[in-house]
Amino acid sequence: MRTIAAFAALCLLAACTEVGPNYQAPDLTAAAPGNFLSADPKIAANAPVPDGWWRLYDDPLLNQLELDALKANLDLRVAAANLARARAMQKEVVGAQEIKAGADFGAERAQLSGQSYLLPVQLPSQYLGDGGIKVGYELDLFGRLKRAAEAASADREAAAAGVELAQIAVAAEVARAYGEACAASHELETAERVRALQQRAHEVTQQLASQGRDTAIEVTRAKAQLDQAEAALPQFRSRQRLALFRLAILIGKPPADYPKEAEACKLPPRLHRAIPVGDGAALLRRRPDVRQAERAIASATARIGVATAALYPDVQLGFTAGSTGLLTQLGEPSAEYWSLGTLISWRMPDSSAYARIEGADANAQAALARFQGVVLGALRETESSLTVYAHDLERNQALRAARDHAAEIADQTDRLYKAGRSPYLSGLNAQQGLAQAEQVLALSDDQISADQVSLFLALGGGWPQTSP
Repeated sequence: MRTIAAFAALCLLAACTEVGPNYQAPDLTAAAPGNFLSADPKIAANAPVPDGWWRLYDDPLLNQLELDALKANLDLRVAAANLARARAMQKEVVGAQEIKAGADFGAERAQLSGQSYLLPVQLPSQYLGDGGIKVGYELDLFGRLKRAAEAASADREAAAAGVELAQIAVAAEVARAYGEACAASHELETAERVRALQQRAHEVTQQLASQGRDTAIEVTRAKAQLDQAEAALPQFRSRQRLALFRLAILIGKPPADYPKEAEACKLPPRLHRAIPVGDGAALLRRRPDVRQAERAIASATARIGVATAALYPDVQLGFTAGSTGLLTQLGEPSAEYWSLGTLISWRMPDSSAYARIEGADANAQAALARFQGVVLGALRETESSLTVYAHDLERNQALRAARDHAAEIADQTDRLYKAGRSPYLSGLNAQQGLAQAEQVLALSDDQISADQVSLFLALGGGWPQTSP
């Protein structure tokens, strides 16, 4: 009973003693602003970022591509494998806190030395046997195993945040690649329209020059403009093909198996309403890289306790029971044995032990600094994305107004030509101006689509949030 009482007292002591600092999560409210400085109500709504933000575009093909990437993307498989490894390591560390048990049995025919028993005779050979069980438990009086389990748990949660981070990045890359493929088709159409008008202008200039109504210089100038229009076409074809290849890789397929449906897309997806952005506090709670960095601090803090516990003794409680003797007499009282006791092992701390504590503390300080950098980086990325998006929208509106004016000029010139009050070439020049204005506007429209994807990526939108 005294042994059991002592064992209970040691277990109680082990349950309430943990060396090293107790982790306190950083306060995000101090770093997080309210509304974003660049969140103009015309472009940003103070509403939660929805899970699966790409569904806001109402594009079935984009939705399907996102699902395909979630199932087959190789980066996501790597992140999932890292999470599985972190879970296995956590189980291994937690297993060290469990009771250890084992059993062994052996049988042999042997001749023992009589001299070893102080007998001056040769002993006969006999069949001998030995079998028993061993049960051990580390009391963890100073919390070494508990701190190690805390570190492993934080590592697993950081790996889980890494999976979410990979998912968000892949979702943005799929939307960006799909948008670029559509944008390249859009820009190719406008560039071909400009090329067709330049071709017509060149033909008209040649006819006028053949009639003596224009000069060879104008013919050469028209040919140069046609060549410039021709030179613009290959880059759009190349951009489209490269975007399709990248899209194929994102959904886990070789480049030759790119989604053919995306090749037919002519307009990039674009939202024509305010984007839900929430506030700064919601951003920091939502971004998985912030959660990942916070869990890294927790892991590093717990490892200070692991290093500190190495200064103190390890105490193990063990029980052994078995039977040793002649094989025919195993199990008889004369062959049985058992023992119950503790094993205390302690190594006098040297400078290297204290150095390990200092190193663990430095790692925790570095993890805290990295966390603060991630927080500031998240706020900067969001503010920057909002600023770029707002200014690109202003530019887009100005270019749209310029395109409308060019369309008005082309219409007026056409009416004058039909009324016989303006030459044909003037109307053709007006059509060229309209086509060029539409080409510049198309580039701006495509940039707006890319800005929206970048903003959603900065906001950390994607999958449902998980809390450590």
